Amino acid sequence: MASNLALLPEPEPLRAVTVSRDVQEFDLLIEDMETELGEAWGDLDFAEALAFLRQDEAQTLEFIVVAVDREDERKLAQVSDVLRQAKRAGLKAILVADGLGPMALHELLRSGADDFAPYPLPENALSEAVGRIRAPGRSDDAEILKRAGADVVEGDLPVAASAPVPATIPGVKRDGAVFAIQSAAGGDGATTVAVNLAWELANASKEDAPKVCIIDLGLQFGSVATYLDLPRKPMIYEVLSDIPSMDEQAFRQALGNYKDKLSVFTAPSDILPLDLIGPEDVIGLLSLARTCFDIVIVDMPVTVTGWTDAVFSHSDLYFVVCGLEVRSAQNALRFQKLLQAEGLATERLSFLLNRAPGKMDMSGRGRVDKMADSLGIKFHAVLPDGGKQITEVNDQAAPLSALAARNALTKEIQKVARGLYEARQAIEAGKDPAAAGKAARKGIFGLKFG
Repeated sequence: MASNLALLPEPEPLRAVTVSRDVQEFDLLIEDMETELGEAWGDLDFAEALAFLRQDEAQTLEFIVVAVDREDERKLAQVSDVLRQAKRAGLKAILVADGLGPMALHELLRSGADDFAPYPLPENALSEAVGRIRAPGRSDDAEILKRAGADVVEGDLPVAASAPVPATIPGVKRDGAVFAIQSAAGGDGATTVAVNLAWELANASKEDAPKVCIIDLGLQFGSVATYLDLPRKPMIYEVLSDIPSMDEQAFRQALGNYKDKLSVFTAPSDILPLDLIGPEDVIGLLSLARTCFDIVIVDMPVTVTGWTDAVFSHSDLYFVVCGLEVRSAQNALRFQKLLQAEGLATERLSFLLNRAPGKMDMSGRGRVDKMADSLGIKFHAVLPDGGKQITEVNDQAAPLSALAARNALTKEIQKVARGLYEARQAIEAGKDPAAAGKAARKGIFGLKFG
């Protein structure tokens, strides 16, 4: 039997994947993919694709095929995010669309689609599209739309939109960065860190401060609104109940505003079940937020939900705030093991130690090192205990820098914010994102990465 097994051919490595709501809706695409690639392709839904395209394995692919129909128009932001993530991974993307209008097509082309094939697929249409993306150069959007049979007239497409701008050109608006923050255990201070980090980022520069939004996903006991003394708008529930149909206007109307500096998507006024929203809803919300803002801070609930992995996969950095205690250490270790069990890349996972002992407390510093060794990590930032003053400032619903500017915790959060801002500026200036990310991490945390 062993000799027979040895003769079995090894499965072909993946050369491409299809991304769709349900690939079975595109049976002609399945046939053409098998004709073009044999068994060397796979299929993913939109949420799976966003997670997969952030992994190193995605870079071994040759291209992706994104298939959409009219039903997907209400999730256009999520589809666009898949295309943008494919570009970040260095992949070519073919858009297969059934019944989309010219403006929706153009929006997806601007998001990073390299070619187009209408559905139902004409004979050899997919093969010809694959040949075009393999050839040097790229057709402009108008040409692709005309090839798809759309009626394109002057004015349908914005001027200078025919060729996407390379991601490395300085001054070009890119999608915002997403930083999620979660407590390892209740009371570890994630909301305090999230609110003040968002405020410091919003004030990072007098000349060119980034547009910052903080999103409170604590659907049951989220307290960002309390920390900033903002009302919880009734329409928050309406937005959360129907995120797929939400557009930019509805999203902006749901936001609160703190001192014209910080936009806030508060938790709802009522206690809601955490499964009110699903992974696709969360991805849609974050995709829209990062389109509208330069930096998005997400305050997560302590509980691990059905959409925690969606936030993790969609974040540039996912901070876990720990206290110097066994409870937090055990929960942080369990969370890390959960991510590994789910096959999620943990390099974007960052641990922050809150309420750390002072510099002169030698025994306390030993406990910090022991906790880091037991978790197999290095803390990327160590935030000192700000004392009773922090609770008093939070009760007054103000940022720490407004009423406790000299507090040690305030200064450390400002350092973290300054590092994140400088990292963002480096990428905006057109530096290599990979190199900028490594330099930024050293600058942000002042410590070696674990």
